[in-house]
Amino acid sequence: MSADEKKTCFVVMGFGEKVDLATGRKLNLNASYENLIKPTVEGAGLKCERADEIQHSGNINVPMYERLLTADLVIADLSTSNNNAFYELGVRHALRPYTTIIIAENEFNFPFDIAQIAVRKYKHLGDDIGVSESKRFRGELEAAIKEILSKPKDDSPVYIFLNRLRRLKLPDDMNAGDEIAKAVAAEAAVPTAAVASAADMTHGALMQQVADAKNRGDFLTAKTLLSSVRILMKGGSPDKPEDPYIMQQLALVTYKSKHPTPLKALEEARDLLLTLNPATSNDTETLGLWGSVHKRLWDETKDRAHLDEAVRGHERGFYLRNDYYNGINLAYLLNVRAANANSRAEAIADFVQAERIRREVIGICESAARESGLSADNKYWVLATMAEAYLGVGDEANADKSFQEAAAIASAGWMKDSSKEQMNKLRALLVDSPLKYVKADG
Repeated sequence: MSADEKKTCFVVMGFGEKVDLATGRKLNLNASYENLIKPTVEGAGLKCERADEIQHSGNINVPMYERLLTADLVIADLSTSNNNAFYELGVRHALRPYTTIIIAENEFNFPFDIAQIAVRKYKHLGDDIGVSESKRFRGELEAAIKEILSKPKDDSPVYIFLNRLRRLKLPDDMNAGDEIAKAVAAEAAVPTAAVASAADMTHGALMQQVADAKNRGDFLTAKTLLSSVRILMKGGSPDKPEDPYIMQQLALVTYKSKHPTPLKALEEARDLLLTLNPATSNDTETLGLWGSVHKRLWDETKDRAHLDEAVRGHERGFYLRNDYYNGINLAYLLNVRAANANSRAEAIADFVQAERIRREVIGICESAARESGLSADNKYWVLATMAEAYLGVGDEANADKSFQEAAAIASAGWMKDSSKEQMNKLRALLVDSPLKYVKADG
C-alpha cells in the first residue's frame, strides 16, 4: 500500500429496516451505518464500505470475500442477529487474527459462542439514533479504531484459542485485494441480461432510486428496480434464501402498482410474501403486509376467506409487536367483518373489540409521537393513524386535529390521499353500528 492510499474498513451488517425477532422491534440499520459507523470510520482517516456500496458485475460473493480477507479493519454490527453478518464475521475471524470490531444495538442477545468477546453497544430508537447517543458512541468507536490500528492484538477467538495456528501473512504491497481479484476474476459469474443494465450500480444507489420512485408514487418503476435488486442479491444462486426486506418492499410496490390489474397485482404480491412463510412467521412486517394484501383482495373479490386471513395476519402482528400499524388495520378489519357478520352477536363482538384496540392504538401513537429522532414520514403515519383511531372511537375533533398535523408534514401527496380514503371507508362502516340496535332493544 502506497503512503497516499487510505486504509480500508469493510462493514459487515444488514441494511434497511429489519425486525429484531428477539424483541419484536424494527430497527433502521441504515441509520446505524450512516449516522454512527461511516462518519466515524471516515473521520479516523479510513475508506469505509458496506456490501451494498460495492460496484460489481457478477457474483457479489467475490468482492465480499476479498474485503473480508484484505480490509485493514472490519466492523461487524450484529444487531437483529442477522445470519449473514454472523457468517461473515466468522469468515473474518478465520482469516485474520486481529483488527475486527464487533458492535450491536443495546438489546442484542449475545449467543454463547461470542459471549466472551468484546462487543461495543449503542442504543437505537428504532428509526434513528439520538444525538447524545450518537456523540457518545462515535467517540467510543473512534477511540477503538485508533487503538486497534496502532497497537493490533488478537481479537479473533480462532487465533486466541488455537494460538499455534499459522498466521496468514499478506504481501505489504497488496492493495485492497487486487492480487486476489486477479486470481478469481475468471471465476466471477456473468450477470444475466435482466440485470446487466444495473450491474454497474451499487445496491445503495438502486435502493435510493426505489425510494425516489415510491415518493413520487411511481410504484411500477419501484417494482422494476426492486426486481433487479432481488436478482442481483441472489447472485445467480436460485437456492439462496430471499432477503426478507427486499421481498417485503417488492410485495408492497407490486400491489400498489395495480399492474396489469389491481387483482393480478395483489395476487402477485401474495405469492411474493408466501416465500417468507407468513403462516408461521414472527416477522411483524411480513404479517402486516400479508394482512394488507388480503384486505385488498377482500375489497376486490368479497371472498370471506380473504377477510378472515387479513384479520389473522394483522391480529398476530399486533399481539407480537403491539404496534400502531397492525393495530389500526386490525381494528378496521374487525369493523368490516362486523358489517358482514352472519349474526348480530358476531357483529357486536367484532365491533366492540375494534373500539378497544383503537384505544390501545391511541396510547401507542401518543407515546411514539413523543420520541425524539422520529423521521418526518414516520411521524406522518403516527399522526394519521391517531386520526383514524380517534375517528373510530367517535372523537371527531381530535381526529381532525391529528389529521391536520399529519397533512402539514406529508412528503408525498399519495400519503394524504391514502389516509383520507381510509377514513372515509371507516366513516361508512361506523354509520351502521350494531350497537345502536342493542341500545334500541334495551
